[in-house]
Amino acid sequence: MTRASTRRVVVTGLGPVSSIGIGIADFAAGIRAGRSGISPISGFDSTGFPHFMAGEVQGFEPKRILRRLTVDDWGPAGVLAACAARLAVQDAGIAPEVLEAAPAGSAMGTTGGESKVTELLTEEAITTGWGGITPDTVGHIPASRLAYAVNRELGLTGEALTFSTACSASNYAIGYAYDLIQSGEQEYMIAGGADTIARWSHAGFFRLGAIAAERCAPFDRDRGGIITGEGGAALFLESLDSARARGARIYGEVLGYGLNCDANHMVAPHPPGIAECMRRAHRNAGISPADVDYICAHGTGTPANDVAEWQAVTEVFGDRTPPISSVKSMLGHTMGAASGFGAMAALVGMTEGFLPPTVNHANPDPLLEGLDPVPNRARPAEPRIVQNNGFAFGGNNAITIFGRLT
Repeated sequence: MTRASTRRVVVTGLGPVSSIGIGIADFAAGIRAGRSGISPISGFDSTGFPHFMAGEVQGFEPKRILRRLTVDDWGPAGVLAACAARLAVQDAGIAPEVLEAAPAGSAMGTTGGESKVTELLTEEAITTGWGGITPDTVGHIPASRLAYAVNRELGLTGEALTFSTACSASNYAIGYAYDLIQSGEQEYMIAGGADTIARWSHAGFFRLGAIAAERCAPFDRDRGGIITGEGGAALFLESLDSARARGARIYGEVLGYGLNCDANHMVAPHPPGIAECMRRAHRNAGISPADVDYICAHGTGTPANDVAEWQAVTEVFGDRTPPISSVKSMLGHTMGAASGFGAMAALVGMTEGFLPPTVNHANPDPLLEGLDPVPNRARPAEPRIVQNNGFAFGGNNAITIFGRLT
């Protein structure tokens, strides 16, 4: 199947629920300003943890966003996904009755699913015994409910698929949604991801030695690791013909994507596998490395990840490497929502004429010679093609490519 014989796919709506802003206007302003969403953890008792900062969503009132779902009937990750989807649809400006009547669905990514629900039930079982757990809450556990929540909130009758490929899951979801619309199987798709701050993930990354004390500083010589984060990210995708017919504002075109699972190591990133994923994304998008004007990095801020990502970039791009920045420096690592937020930041930058910054950058790393992290301040620019990186444990790599509409 060639690009010439299939439908072009565009993004016409963005729905962020993040620690730096809820709704695309606040999120875009936060990205441009280099706003930090990092604060002391309040979502669980962090007593005993030497490191206790996270990117939590503050001032979130889901009842003010949702129209159909009852918050108490869903787990917190499902609520984040549904709210992000509702915001994306509102931003797209499509009539609800049109969306409900069309072949339309959702693809959402996650790392922990409804693990916060599992933690709650475990606590109940330990303190009161299994007979004391809340039966209705057990039904909130399946991760598949993230996509179900989106479809239920929006009245969609098409696909409802949750990807559990961890930190690259949103890019998997975007690629899947792109395929469904390009082939004509669906008219509209919501794609993105959601995850919540949870004790298990914070503890797990801390035991790995991957948690920074106070801030995430990707690509900095003295970086100390990730800051855990949370949020819901949703993109509204449709065909170019549909968007033009209804006079929609278009953020950009989905040019293609690349996926692979190099399975080299459970937690350590593998530069050759990442480089191959980039090549696949470029081939699928019909571009060359020289066409890419900006890379929204996976950029976790761990010493190993940043070096591996840069090695892969230099292997593919050679001496001509584009600017590469990490929004995790502002948001924290939002796990399954991470590459969804990266896609939104890249699209907003492409639309509004700037490159998102890497904040907390103080000292260049000599191991990353030649890297331009767009340090600390957004940079005026007019990128035509942007690359959004997403990598996960086990070598689950996913990269999406977006272009300014021509």
